[in-house]
Amino acid sequence: MKLGIAIPALNEEDNIESIIERALAAKRYIKEHSAVTEVEVTVVSDGSTDRTVERAAKYGDLINLIVFTQNQGYGAAIKEAWQKSDADVLGFLDADGTCDPEFFAPLCNQLIDNNNDVVLGCRLNAKSEMPLLRRVGNVIFASLLSLFARSRVRDTASGMRVVRRSSLNRLFPLPDGLHFTPAMSARAMLSGALRIGEVDMPYHERVGESKLRVIKDGLRFLRVILESAFLYRPSRPLNAAALVMMASSAVLMYPPAVYYLRHHRVLEWMIYRFLVSHLLGIGAVLCVCASYLSKRIIEIALAEEVGSRKASAWETFFRGGWFWTVNAVLAAAGGSLVLGSFLERLETGSTYEHWSRFIVMTSCFSAMAVLLVTRSLDYVLDLVRERAAYWQDLRKK
Repeated sequence: MKLGIAIPALNEEDNIESIIERALAAKRYIKEHSAVTEVEVTVVSDGSTDRTVERAAKYGDLINLIVFTQNQGYGAAIKEAWQKSDADVLGFLDADGTCDPEFFAPLCNQLIDNNNDVVLGCRLNAKSEMPLLRRVGNVIFASLLSLFARSRVRDTASGMRVVRRSSLNRLFPLPDGLHFTPAMSARAMLSGALRIGEVDMPYHERVGESKLRVIKDGLRFLRVILESAFLYRPSRPLNAAALVMMASSAVLMYPPAVYYLRHHRVLEWMIYRFLVSHLLGIGAVLCVCASYLSKRIIEIALAEEVGSRKASAWETFFRGGWFWTVNAVLAAAGGSLVLGSFLERLETGSTYEHWSRFIVMTSCFSAMAVLLVTRSLDYVLDLVRERAAYWQDLRKK
């Protein structure tokens, strides 16, 4: 088994020779302590303007050297090194000297022994010298991602990891920047077709200035985590949004409801609560329906990645008798609220029913309309799934 180690470097003239020598020296240790039989080292200068290339070139045929004349990004450098390699297992580590190249041995062992697709070195442990601010940021990102994922890792942005070449197609596309690492972690954690693991590793404070910008790159990390969550698990944030809106609507309507039960009427100023509550309630119904439909779309489009999933509570609702029962109740409730007004209109040509009944009626019929449209789209997706399965079976033949 061949291991390819990529070392992306941007203006690392003070560290590049040290990390290359450590990586070359680690070859023997990696082969003796893992299933790896061959190790290649590739240095990628990502538009360096100092003497990084000059110093790396001294090692000649001992390493592969790739030179970008312009900065293309941390992730782009790693992907280029992987593309030029024929290794079975692909790894990378930063050029700043914070990680020990010998640690590729336990990473590869974890990859093979646990049949993982990705294994990363976790820097969040007692032996880590990671600055407190970055440690807190990593904990936050890992916790956020864990809300959406099946599995959990503690260090989603680790700069040292190994990946099976055979798993790359299920991981790509990945961004070119520093958010390459959290994007890979998110993809591996959220996809049902990939297995990710981690091993605690020592981590030393880097020499020189870090390329990481806490605010700018932190926002990129957050964006890529949310993008992956919406790609694979959109139902979770949408259901959470629905819950918040429905709870807010209930809180707004609680005082008018209590007042009505006591006095059998509502006050004029309560119209604002009725209107905002109506908007929040319909927004909640829309989020629920979007959650259900997006889950179905993903199961059709990304069937090989997400795998088979258990039927959700919303799927049971939309496919069962309760769906029609709820719609019948909404229609009956909405209709009964304005039936008197309708009859009065027919008899006298005018109506004097209170506005509150019309707002609640509108809420009932709006929710019913959204649910019926969702059920119609659900039927369309059944047809699409059937057609997609036919073409998939045809391609296999």
